[in-house]
Amino acid sequence: MSDLNLLFEMGFEKEKAELAIKKGGNLQGAIEWLETNQDKTIEELKAEEEFAAPTAPDDSQANSLVCQECGKRMRGTAEAEYHASKTQHTDFEQSTEEIKPLTEEERATRLEELRAKLAVKRANEAVQDKADQKRNEQIRMKSTKETQDIKEELQKKEQIKEAEKKRKEKQDDIDAKKRIKAKIEADKEARRLKAEQEKAARAGVAPPVQPAAPAMPTTSGPATSKPASAYTEARLRLQTVNGTVQKTLPVETTLFEVAHQLAQDNGTEVATFTTNFPKKVFDRTDFGMTLKEAGLVPSAALIVK
Repeated sequence: MSDLNLLFEMGFEKEKAELAIKKGGNLQGAIEWLETNQDKTIEELKAEEEFAAPTAPDDSQANSLVCQECGKRMRGTAEAEYHASKTQHTDFEQSTEEIKPLTEEERATRLEELRAKLAVKRANEAVQDKADQKRNEQIRMKSTKETQDIKEELQKKEQIKEAEKKRKEKQDDIDAKKRIKAKIEADKEARRLKAEQEKAARAGVAPPVQPAAPAMPTTSGPATSKPASAYTEARLRLQTVNGTVQKTLPVETTLFEVAHQLAQDNGTEVATFTTNFPKKVFDRTDFGMTLKEAGLVPSAALIVK
């Protein structure tokens, strides 16, 4: 198996392996060059090769390079450049002394060391990838929950709005039926009176005294004394920790909906509603009651806690 194929088998990318063989000259030199440049990308290595200083030592005419500042001996320019980047040493000289080549056992050991370093690097990358995936999943889940919370809040508002609409439609229908019934009764009474007048005229007697026509029922008008069951709206005075709030709501509005409106209006979180006269406490178990069922019609003053 060729030196290049050995590097492929160890997991090095093609361009980096080819450059390592070119720089090192053989498998031993390639391994040392790869160790020296293991943290550099192929783009960085190509750039270094393209823009290398023309005055750099030419190791093709020498067997080694020696650092004059620390005495370390190196096989070529790549190793010298790495040494300079780590130590800031810049004084190198060529030497005709050849560095003893690695034995088969040393080469095998260096290969194993390099494989171990690669394994550690890949393991660290795998751990980092896993951490990144976990963080991204947490971000996604948080975003999903926030979106779901917003959607549920909108749905709740739509449900309340729809319930209020249906109650209004129901009340409008009741009022319309009352007006139709009253109109029918008025027409019936008018026909009766007309028949009596015609009968009196034929008999030559005075017509009977006509009573005042009853008023047509309306949904609004001057306040009159009437039973609570006749009211369609309730006036509430709500004393909260954030101030006093006054509301006029349909009698079919539930205490839960009143609590929700207070939370939306001024941030009041409602646990109980309390009336003073008569003394009565409505807790969360009572929030399904309507204002009418709770006896808060036509008006009531509530302490909110």
